[in-house]
Amino acid sequence: MTRAIPWVAVYGFGAHIKSTQKNLTILSKGKVEEYPLDEVKNLLIVGGHHIHSTTITHLLRNGSYISFFEPDGTPLGILQPYGKRGNETLQRLQEEIPRYRLATAFAQVSLKSRLIAIEKLQEERGSTLLYEGELQILHNALHDLEYLVKLDEIRRLSDLTTHMYYEILSRDIPRDFDFRRRTVRPQCDPINAIFSFGYAMLFGNCCVSVIGARLDPDLGFLHEGSGSLILDLIGPFKATMIDPVVCKIARESLEPGDFEQSSSRCMLSDSLIVDLISAFRHSIDNQKLDLQVNNFLQAIQKKEDFTVMY
Repeated sequence: MTRAIPWVAVYGFGAHIKSTQKNLTILSKGKVEEYPLDEVKNLLIVGGHHIHSTTITHLLRNGSYISFFEPDGTPLGILQPYGKRGNETLQRLQEEIPRYRLATAFAQVSLKSRLIAIEKLQEERGSTLLYEGELQILHNALHDLEYLVKLDEIRRLSDLTTHMYYEILSRDIPRDFDFRRRTVRPQCDPINAIFSFGYAMLFGNCCVSVIGARLDPDLGFLHEGSGSLILDLIGPFKATMIDPVVCKIARESLEPGDFEQSSSRCMLSDSLIVDLISAFRHSIDNQKLDLQVNNFLQAIQKKEDFTVMY
């Protein structure tokens, strides 16, 4: 049986990675996982682990890639079999896709996920977060996205609804934390700082999957520039994997001692960062990220429509 996901990722620290000529074995925290070597197209090592030199030899001889990352998912480098070059075929396939079509899909699904997140948050509160007319504006935008074909129009409408979403979320967060909307770095309030930290973790985990699929992370559709494909792929997951955690922490546990605020920057405490890492590790579903990336990979290879998950 062929593995659905052609890459294997090892996270954290202290795992032992070894192999025979047929199987790859990973021992981590008392748990053993085995994979047929010929089904592992890319081994992704995130953090600090122990790998046998014979395992590197077996993987390279088998035509597999070995990719190394910092603990936060920042890429460090790739070992590839001798004579192999970058995947120009995949890059060409990414470039050939009509950009507006996928930009629309990512914008629509991201907005849908945020509408669902608002609905769930209101159910938890037992009261509305919306002002009169806001829900209709968001639903109209979701409808209008279907008919836009210019990238700048799609991005403009996506940005508008994104700004509205965070303003709506701010009504659930204690005003003492000075959060009104999403801002660019450096963050001056603790809520924006926590959002950025969570999104960075989500970005890093998705980056691992994108490189595992040997896609170009900088060839996006709704977003442009460095990491734009990753930003597209994680957009629909922010409202499910990160935002509820941030809102809950803001409502229930965040204290003035958890951060240091100045006129130009807000610094999170070390103890809060430890808690955030634990919380986001539980909320970020790597299997969903893997499936999102693999579905995209399969769609461009088979030249089929890509259904965005959320």
